[in-house]
Amino acid sequence: AHESYEQLRLVFDEYKNISGRTLEQAIKDELSGPLHDAMMAVVQCVQNPLTFYAKQLHNAMAGIGTKDSTLIRIIVSRSEIDLGNIKKEYERLYGKTLESVVKSETSGDYKKALVALIGGP
Repeated sequence: AHESYEQLRLVFDEYKNISGRTLEQAIKDELSGPLHDAMMAVVQCVQNPLTFYAKQLHNAMAGIGTKDSTLIRIIVSRSEIDLGNIKKEYERLYGKTLESVVKSETSGDYKKALVALIGGP
């Protein structure tokens, strides 16, 4: 999977060389609505997966309420892949540990399960 990310990054670079604008600029100019959002998410994830997932986790817990499905999907799916690096990126971006924010935004057995997956006590 890592090789396909590299291939896509090369395609994005070549698109910029040919068109004179980034793929993100093209998406912003040409698309709207859910398709715009989906394509931007794909490009952002390919360009920097750690930052993408850290921001997704932050957005899932920002404001009133928690987007539990996003939180669960990312923490569970990335737990054995790159969650350790996502945790570092989260702390770099937001100045707080992912564990501390999850603890403050969740409760009960749900909190215990997420903290265990994140790697906390």
